[in-house]
Amino acid sequence: MTDQGQMFPGKQFISTVLDALDAKTTMSGGLARVYLMRAAMAGAIIGIMYLTYYSVLDVFSDIGGVDLIGVGRILGSLFFGFALVFIYFSKSELLTSNMMFVAVGGYFRRTSAYRSMRILVLCFAGNFIGGLAIAILVMGSTLANGGVGEQMANSVDHKLAFLTEGLSGWSDLFVRAILCNLMINLAMVLVYNGMIKDAFTKSLVMVISVFVFAFLGFEHSVANTVLFTIVGLTQGIDVGLALGNIAIVLAGNFVGGGLLIGFYYAYANDDRRYLRKQAAKAS
Repeated sequence: MTDQGQMFPGKQFISTVLDALDAKTTMSGGLARVYLMRAAMAGAIIGIMYLTYYSVLDVFSDIGGVDLIGVGRILGSLFFGFALVFIYFSKSELLTSNMMFVAVGGYFRRTSAYRSMRILVLCFAGNFIGGLAIAILVMGSTLANGGVGEQMANSVDHKLAFLTEGLSGWSDLFVRAILCNLMINLAMVLVYNGMIKDAFTKSLVMVISVFVFAFLGFEHSVANTVLFTIVGLTQGIDVGLALGNIAIVLAGNFVGGGLLIGFYYAYANDDRRYLRKQAAKAS
């Protein structure tokens, strides 16, 4: 007899996601303020880890007169990878992961379009609030002064340049956003599928997934929002281009995390068609 566990190995992943989605749906409805607070913590974590990333870049941009920015990008991306670890273990809420949750829930009709949108909108609002809080704190300090501020400004200029390059730039940005959330939620598949039992390996998976997106220059909607907020309040920013960047990256992130991971794994691990065929044969 064929082993269904081998045919549908992601059943535990789907079950875990759907159970978590039920909790998110309840919280975003009756406990909206608490849900916003959990999302705000994720935004704050990203803001702090982004400061770490650009501080590492600054340190390696000129050591003894030698430009080691490549080494800085490697180490900075590794440190930034811990952002997802902190978000996961602090039970904070991150928009890009929730894109995968609502896609799985939509496929199995566990949630409605309204409830899914409520989760995503509240989560993004909370992520922004957390990033804004860090940006306001940074304004009252010297954390983003000097070389760190220059590194952040250069990164913002690069991200906004996609919008001024026309269709080719928009396409480039969109693809980078797709691949970003593909990597983030691929890590979530490994964390939630029940095969990894220990916290160390789960952490390693998340660090590596974020390292890939940070080092290769993929685009993350929440990270960009937080970065734009910090730079906007400390140095100024073209708001129109920043909003355009976020809009395209949001769409790409949903394709990468919602469709290519969430919907894909939901379909691949839906055993209902198989069970109906088996029941028909048996009868």
